[in-house]
This record gives sequence, structure tokens and C-alpha cells, in this order.
Amino acid sequence: MPNTTYTKLIERYLAGQASEHEITEVEQLFSQGMSDRELYNTLRADWENTTPAGHESLEHLLDRIHHIIRLKEIKKQKSFMQRFLTVYSRVAAILLVPVLLAGLWYFSRPEPIAQIPVELPVETSIYAPMGSRVAFNLPDGTQGFLNSGSTLTYTIPFASNRNIKLQGEAWLDVARDEQHPFEIGAGASAVRVLGTSFNISAYDNESYIEVVLEEGSVEFQANASTPAVLLKPSERMVFNGEKIQIEEVETAKYKGWTEGKLIFKGDKMSEVAHRLERWYNVEVEIIDPELNDYVFRATFEDDSLEEVLKLLSMTSPIRYRVTPREALADGSWKKEKVKLYKK
Repeated sequence: MPNTTYTKLIERYLAGQASEHEITEVEQLFSQGMSDRELYNTLRADWENTTPAGHESLEHLLDRIHHIIRLKEIKKQKSFMQRFLTVYSRVAAILLVPVLLAGLWYFSRPEPIAQIPVELPVETSIYAPMGSRVAFNLPDGTQGFLNSGSTLTYTIPFASNRNIKLQGEAWLDVARDEQHPFEIGAGASAVRVLGTSFNISAYDNESYIEVVLEEGSVEFQANASTPAVLLKPSERMVFNGEKIQIEEVETAKYKGWTEGKLIFKGDKMSEVAHRLERWYNVEVEIIDPELNDYVFRATFEDDSLEEVLKLLSMTSPIRYRVTPREALADGSWKKEKVKLYKK
């Protein structure tokens, strides 16, 4: 297949719109033994010619496809083992009858306990590329969303050991199971729940962990040597590495990103810039420090970066300049850069 058709084919594959034949073509491409760099070089020219600036990077797209294929392989392995054990147990039962009749005396002697096949744990991860959000379902029925640049890791089998690790931000609607509490590890800290809806933000490059509870209850423990703190609905907790602060908030602001909404409610310019960076995968630099004195209230739904910046400049004493992406020597691209000035 000529590489000029790869981009549209891969987009259909990720959107779940590819035919069986197209699915096979994509998965064969990724199973030919090429390294990620070889795949990148194979697809790069077509990707750069057909993909607009601000779209997720090709590297992240490759990660997403590898993850989908890996999950399929895990499911196939589990299905094969289940069928094998079912057939094996039936055959063994048939063969065992004459053996028992002919050799009961043999079994009167002490014998080692037979080992029962145990399913080996398999670690898997879900990743949300920069500038995107990803919906997910966990094996226990828990549903959620991952925000831009976030990774969620868990182990299969999952139902009896509902522990996950999070780097980044996630909204979770946890399936209730009183016998098996759900635990999220974020660095040295942990959040424990039975069944609830809440948002948690714990990026590696940020100095705080934030939990916002919509309904139910969650328990936050900063580290193994500190007592746990119980949160109630509509409470926001922030742990800065030293102390915990809790306040009542409107949870819609913190859940909006799962519906494609970027919501500011009394946020300072530094927070606005920080969230724009993550939302649009850009760098934002505040040139004039006086801008940090302003607060903003606005809701954007699936708006482009240019549209957001225009509205901010119309309603505030702000002007901006956007520097386009630049190609680097290794074939990758710099992020777009936004500079904010006071009018």
C-alpha cells in the first residue's frame, strides 16, 4: 500500500470506523518487526503533509496504536488459555476414570498437592496524548476519562485487586464493590474509594495533588506514615507535599474537561496559561507580570486556540502573539508558543 493512504487509514482505525480489511492492514504494518523510529520515518512525510498544526504528534499516535494492539493480544491469550483449560479438564476427567478403577491402591500413599494453574499478572497502561482526552473502561466496570498527557496503569487480573497508578489527571466513576476497595496510587500518596465519582490531578511535573469529589466519599492519605483524610461531596482537596487544604467548590468546573469544556471561574492568569498549555499542547509565556493580577470567568467548548485567545483579548487588556511550530534536526517539532502581553 502506498504511504499516501496511511494517514486516513490510521485515523479510521483509531476512530473505530475501519473495515475488517483495513484493521488487518494497520495491524500487519505494526507487526512487521519495524522499530518505532522506522515506523515514524515510514509515516512521517504523509503525516506532515496532511495533518494540521496542533494535532497530536505522530509519536503519540504510534503509542496509541501499539496500546490497542497490545490489549487485543492480551485478550487473545486469555481466551486461548480459558479454552485450553476447559478442553483439558474434560479430557482429563475421561482418562481419570479407568486409572482410578485400576489403581486405587496407588492413591492411598501420600502424594504432593497438585499445583493449580495460576493466571500470571499482566501490567497494562492507558495513555492520553498531549492535547487530547481519552475515555476508558476498566475490567471491574469503572469508567472514566484521562486528560491530556496522562497515563493510567493497572494489572490484569483486576477485579480482586483494584489498584491503579495515575500520572496526570483523570475523572473516575468507580464501580461499587465493598469487598474490594478501589485504590489510586499517585507517587507516595493514595486515594481509596468504594464507589464514587471524582476528579484527581497528579502530574509528575506539578508540585501538588488535587482531588475533587462529586458524589460518594473518598479517603486521601498523603503517605504511609500520615492519617487519612475523608472528603465529602463538593469538596476540593489540595496537597502541596507538606499540608492539606480542603474547600467547597462547584464540581462542574473540574469535570467540564471530560465533556470538551474548558471552564474558568475566577482563575488567575497563571492558572489560565497553565491549563491552555495542557489543553492545546502549546507553551504559554506571560511577558508582563501585571497580567497575573487579573482573574477570568469563561467557558469554551471545543473552541480552537485562536478562538480562545481572541476572546480573551476582547474581554481583557491582553494582546498575544503565536509562534508557529519549528522542525528540529531529529525530525520532531517544537510546540507552538504563545506570548501574552498587557495592552
